[in-house]
Amino acid sequence: MLLSVFLRTIHLIYFKFCWYTARVSKGALSSVVALGANIICNKIPGLAPRQRALCQSRPDAIIVIGEGAQLGINECQYQFRYGRWNCSALGERTVFGQELRVGSREAAFTYAITAAGVAHAVTAACSQGNLSQCGCDQDKQGYHDQEEGWKWGGCSADVKYGVEFSRRFMDAREIKKNARRLMNLHNNEAGRKILEERMKLECKCHGVSGSCTTKTCWITLPNFREIGNLLKERYSDAVQVEPVRATRLRQPSFLRLKQARGYQKPTDTDLVYLERSPNYCEEDRATGSTGTRGRLCNGTSSLADGCNVMCCGRGHNTHHYTRVWQCNCKFHWCCFVKCNTCSEKSEVFTCK
Repeated sequence: MLLSVFLRTIHLIYFKFCWYTARVSKGALSSVVALGANIICNKIPGLAPRQRALCQSRPDAIIVIGEGAQLGINECQYQFRYGRWNCSALGERTVFGQELRVGSREAAFTYAITAAGVAHAVTAACSQGNLSQCGCDQDKQGYHDQEEGWKWGGCSADVKYGVEFSRRFMDAREIKKNARRLMNLHNNEAGRKILEERMKLECKCHGVSGSCTTKTCWITLPNFREIGNLLKERYSDAVQVEPVRATRLRQPSFLRLKQARGYQKPTDTDLVYLERSPNYCEEDRATGSTGTRGRLCNGTSSLADGCNVMCCGRGHNTHHYTRVWQCNCKFHWCCFVKCNTCSEKSEVFTCK
């Protein structure tokens, strides 16, 4: 997968860059930093001009951004592992470029989960001290509520910084002034908004003999699986929209719910799509479909993972396997081990 190769390549380039900058004189350091940033950023395929400029100004962040994008893609593949479309094509042609040409529900989920992944990764890196120019949330310091006996303490995750960095980088690829741009920007923001809403308050008690006379509290990131589950729910309830064009320039200015009365807009956390999804039965690079031929399916399920649905009516092949292993082993004095031979037969179904 290109994104995995990219991460390994950038880690290697960045390591060499840091090794070299540690050995040059202070007078030459600024020129080496600029050269190293250019080398790193020019190696990344699919960056928009503003993304490349941000990369050059913050080369230390590009690794974290790549890890955040990978986090989103991994979660996408987990959430859709039993579906005809399973995110398997994401990240193959470009790292951060547009992957799905059709403005479908799947594209909506892709943009939301990767934007949330980048925000999550940047926020975590700040809390861990792995990024310059950010750290813990400075607004959450000192007493907050003395009457209830708790105060802000520890290192609160600065999700505002992570969200803003994700917004600057992920939204920068939306250059064309069309309806798809509005759709992508909305879904990017929906993913980040859901991450912000799921931040957690954790507290630690202080007092004699384990009493909770006072508490120190801080904000932490949620497990990213929780964000994936919520976005999968939003995917199931995604709403179809259409652009409303400005009267003078005839450019799309905002999105409204399709077939709704008036100019009703989607909510901030709705996932929105412009076009109906293809069936993903056959391979089609234009739609991001890898097809379902050869895919594993469940011979007894009537759900999306079942062979009838997964194989799109083409039928399936049945493969019989027998697994043999040593079992019920016992040690006999002295000195040998005697085992029985166990076997298990299984069936595996794949789509024709």
